[in-house]
Amino acid sequence: MNQVINKVTKDVIPSKVIEQSKKKIADLAFKLVEREIGKFPEVIGLEFGGSYAKGTWLSKDADIDIFVRFKKSTSEEKFEKISKKIGFASLKEYSPYVRYSEHPYVEAKINNTKINVVPFYDVKIGEWKSSADRSTFHTKFMQKSLTLKMKNEVRVLKTFLKSNNIYGAEIAKQGLSGYVSEVLILHFGSFENVIKSISQIKENQVIGKTSKNFETPIVVIDPIDSNRNLAAAISNENIGKFILICRAFKDKATLTFFKNKKLRTSKKYWENLLVIKFNFKIRSPDIIWGQIKRATSSLSTQLELAGFNVLRSKSYTDQQKEVYLFFFLESSKIVQIYSKNGPDFFREDSSKSFISKNLKNSELMWVGNNGKIISLEKRKHVDAIKFMSEFLKKNLQTCIPKGLQSDFKRGYKISVGKKNLSKSIKEAASELISTDGTLIYFN
Repeated sequence: MNQVINKVTKDVIPSKVIEQSKKKIADLAFKLVEREIGKFPEVIGLEFGGSYAKGTWLSKDADIDIFVRFKKSTSEEKFEKISKKIGFASLKEYSPYVRYSEHPYVEAKINNTKINVVPFYDVKIGEWKSSADRSTFHTKFMQKSLTLKMKNEVRVLKTFLKSNNIYGAEIAKQGLSGYVSEVLILHFGSFENVIKSISQIKENQVIGKTSKNFETPIVVIDPIDSNRNLAAAISNENIGKFILICRAFKDKATLTFFKNKKLRTSKKYWENLLVIKFNFKIRSPDIIWGQIKRATSSLSTQLELAGFNVLRSKSYTDQQKEVYLFFFLESSKIVQIYSKNGPDFFREDSSKSFISKNLKNSELMWVGNNGKIISLEKRKHVDAIKFMSEFLKKNLQTCIPKGLQSDFKRGYKISVGKKNLSKSIKEAASELISTDGTLIYFN
């Protein structure tokens, strides 16, 4: 294991040339923002944040986060309005645009490096007014706590997570964030210790110190806020993948864990894929991703209730115009009849009620060997496309998030299979009918 880790460590540490190039971009962006903040008495400072400030950035995709410090007394309306003015004015030569977290912030690219201008309030620990208020405390805490060796261990862990497609806090990914990577290295001491500890982790195990109870598969406590569980933002799927790849790497460490892998797709299941496609009016990626994930979950439930077994589902958007909702079904066509278990015949009132409600429309009814009254029912829909078409026509306002309803009303298409999908959309959809790359390590 040490041999592999040493090789990766050499590869992930940015060269002096890359460091100087990144510093030049960071200093330029900082000066541009600094020039603008003097116009606003509400702003009392400026500082670097994120992985660049902490020295844990990866050379290929390091963002520069510039945090704008606002007086605690600033109203939320002014906080948002002024921060956007500062961001747009300072980065006007680089096509700035708005991104959203809890509050909007401005982003632009200088020489392919993302610059984020993020507002935060000047508050004490625990007196948070916005989600970004913790970030500068995170930065100072990690600058003080991480040794140079640990910072490079963070880079190895980030590369490990990225190569296995579970890195990134954004709602589209719901993976392990850069800060979670830093917390894990700080807690366990090294990348090797993270691997060994996570591969043996128990359900609901707490990493860190807290007096609060959390209901997530594992719990990762924010060192500067013991009431905050960082693992709450990570999907169960990604926590599972993380544990599995740690076990696999511990058993047989190779460089393949640090390389992107191709999915092992099963072509015979394309016809089990139900696809809903629609266009949306442009909005923040964080907002559209949240909306389409909720829509996918809601429609999965409705498919299940109608008798279509949903094996997996996912949503996808190009973040510009198109949205696709994918549902991998056990079958897109199902049998017309199904049995419905009623109550135990010893339960007088319940059994009487079940019989009277179902007898008239039931195909058949009998007392089963399991002691329950059973009704044979006929489904209204046996074809997934027809079911979804009729369901959306009648239930748009109750099953689709409010923010998406106007997009749906402008039109949508429902299909099965890959026939009308472009190459990039097929790649996104193929994840549902593929063996998870995490599991291939166990061959």
